[in-house]
Amino acid sequence: MVQLRKLNRVLLMLLILMMYIILYSKVHKVQLPNGNTGESGGVKMEPGVTHKAAGREKPEEAEMLEKVETVAQVEEVDGNAILVVICAAKERMGGAMTTINSVRSNTEANVIFYIVTLRDAVSYTRQYIENSDLKNIKFKILEFNPMVLKGKVKSDSTRPDLKHPLNFVRFYLPLLVIGHKKVIYLDDDVIVQGDIQDLYNTKLDPGHAAAFPTDCDLPSDVVRSMGMQTTYMGFLDYRKMQVRDLGINPSECSFNPGVIVVDVEEWRRQKITKQLEGWMQSNVRDNLYTSSMAGGVATPPMLIAFYQKYSDIDANWHIGHLGWSPDTWYSEAFLHTANLLHWNGRFKPWDFPCVHMELWEKWYVPDPTGRFVLVRPES
Repeated sequence: MVQLRKLNRVLLMLLILMMYIILYSKVHKVQLPNGNTGESGGVKMEPGVTHKAAGREKPEEAEMLEKVETVAQVEEVDGNAILVVICAAKERMGGAMTTINSVRSNTEANVIFYIVTLRDAVSYTRQYIENSDLKNIKFKILEFNPMVLKGKVKSDSTRPDLKHPLNFVRFYLPLLVIGHKKVIYLDDDVIVQGDIQDLYNTKLDPGHAAAFPTDCDLPSDVVRSMGMQTTYMGFLDYRKMQVRDLGINPSECSFNPGVIVVDVEEWRRQKITKQLEGWMQSNVRDNLYTSSMAGGVATPPMLIAFYQKYSDIDANWHIGHLGWSPDTWYSEAFLHTANLLHWNGRFKPWDFPCVHMELWEKWYVPDPTGRFVLVRPES
């Protein structure tokens, strides 16, 4: 009888231990080094998705890969294709799809689109593409984790749209494009009228991780109407000693990070992402670019990190500030010869009022779900 009680106690202890192990394994998902879990360094994979294992990256990159998740893909990655990254916010989905349509309609090149969105818009993004004229494009949908921005973005922006998590995806481009040496990033308020191959062929000078269009390439009358917003003075608070200590001439011409050609390997080598995150944290602490100056968002840290260390994109590849004011106006002949038009500013081409919206509407793909609707005077 004594032995039976001892045996029962042993069995009870084993049962408790097994239950503990089962509960522990559910709470702490163990990732195997060879990708047997179907995941790699925090980047979730679906069948057919090809991505290098995070273990092959540098330690800091393996950690940062947890910030993006691969959630859908139509075709396998082709490292020789032109890779275009575009963000697709739920409330601006029609803009992203218009950008994509303008790119694919004006080139014979092999283009793959990486479409970055938040979790609440993954299904919507897929439905928009697969049930519209875009159904034959090559694409991958990536989910961006906004928690990576915790403590790095000020909450006092006068324009909430500028502090949207997807506005900072461009900071993390090398984490999205494993297998590609070069990538193009485009904002969702852009249309491309030229051949994207020509933009992709932009030459980057040695030591430069990116090429941008400069604001001083704008027509002189537009520059005059923009005031300081085409120089560093329009983005940084020069009353702060930390800004003055940078030694940046306040009248130095700024650039627009809505169109970027990136050398992925050089970006990684210079640890640009960590630099950008560092400047975001400095701004939270010291208010280097306040809400009254550029909204305290994505452009200022890029202006600092890339000061005099970037190549120029041809001026015809960025006719910008079309969304600056409902009174901004270019000649129709000039706009028709431009390779790229950018409605950066408050007045977007899917909204009203806005200028030159007919040029944007030429490439608009109606939302098959009916959720995205153009705002027009008659509506």
